[in-house]
Amino acid sequence: MKIKQIIIAGTLLVSVASFAQKDELKALKKIYAKDEISNEDLSLYKSLLTTVEPLATEEGDKVYTTFYKSMLPALELNALGLDKTLTPLQIQMKMTKAITPKSISDFEKGLNATLDYEKKTGKKIYTADIIETIGSFKSQFLNYAIALGNQKKYKESADVLYSIYLLDKKDLENLYYAANYAVNAQDYDKALQYFKELKATNYTGEGTIYYAKNKTTGTEENYNDKLVRDKLVDLGTHSSPRDEKTPSKKGEIIKTIALILIEQGKTAEAKEAISEARKLNPDDIGLITSEADIYLKLNDTENYKRLINEALAKNPNDKVLLFNLGVTSSNANQAEEAEKYYRKVIEIDPNYTDAYMNLAALLLKPDEKIVVDMNKLSNTAADLKKYDALKAERVKLFTKVMPILEKAHQLEPKNESAKSNLKSVYSFLELMDKVKTLKEEQ
Repeated sequence: MKIKQIIIAGTLLVSVASFAQKDELKALKKIYAKDEISNEDLSLYKSLLTTVEPLATEEGDKVYTTFYKSMLPALELNALGLDKTLTPLQIQMKMTKAITPKSISDFEKGLNATLDYEKKTGKKIYTADIIETIGSFKSQFLNYAIALGNQKKYKESADVLYSIYLLDKKDLENLYYAANYAVNAQDYDKALQYFKELKATNYTGEGTIYYAKNKTTGTEENYNDKLVRDKLVDLGTHSSPRDEKTPSKKGEIIKTIALILIEQGKTAEAKEAISEARKLNPDDIGLITSEADIYLKLNDTENYKRLINEALAKNPNDKVLLFNLGVTSSNANQAEEAEKYYRKVIEIDPNYTDAYMNLAALLLKPDEKIVVDMNKLSNTAADLKKYDALKAERVKLFTKVMPILEKAHQLEPKNESAKSNLKSVYSFLELMDKVKTLKEEQ
């Protein structure tokens, strides 16, 4: 008899807990539905979450409890906007605390779990609201990810970008940038995962960038939307519209997968990855050069040169290919090859600023050793003679580079790197009038 009484009492306790739990979920739902959230609402919301979380046992209750918890940062931002007692600095500090890579990850998990559950049950209580919420917060999260990247917090930026991608899988650009930031963070396991996901979706990244010159600033601006660019031109605020195709990133993705595998000591897998891609796209120049880069990384010069010649045979006047070959050759300390490729780019397109910049940097590379050698010399007659010879060598080097940097500066007057390097060259050559002119430029 006593045993039965205990069982009945236990059952009653469970029922009471269940009713309390349902009431708390209703209270959470009521606060969540408000257009404006006060600090009192927020405090009650947090208290209800603390109470209901350990009590939620049924699938639906667990899903909605997690949903309400994941939406907490959004409610906190809502309350912040209404609190007139806070200073801008206090608001910024509270926002920084509310929006973190973890809170965005929790936000993504809570919203997607709710979408999946409502799709399964057919009861779409929050589906429309969630889709609207994602649209509202996506750009804010993206700006946050960019800010983290600018602070060199690459891992955190990659995590946020991946969460944004999971909230909207149609936007594969976010997965692409998450993968690249993961590489920058040297988080190779995640980078490999993200790049493999990109490969599985057959992402290419091909598209068109729409340019127009801002008449007020004189600088060229780019837009992803042709209609926006054309509207600005029609309004008369912009001029000189032009379109530029963005090449496929497929080769780069395969190459990066292979490079990560090499970094992890999986050379055979790396060769297999690039070989598989080449079989599917034998004429893809990007893949050919990517495979060449892999062999260069493995110090296989013979296969590297074979593939480079194959790529050039298919498109001998591809300025982007030639420029990339210049970069690759420069990184491999093949200065003569690199110079040849950069000069070929300039021959094909005399307005290719980056080719001038890279060529100048390449030609100035010996200057580092010259300076080191000069600093080793003493004040003896013999060393002073050597010093003069080395200085003459520097003058010859800087004189050779000067017109190249002048052309880069002419093409892009706002390019600070070109301007700074040119100023250094003028200063060394004691062309002070030219230094003054550069300083006077706005």
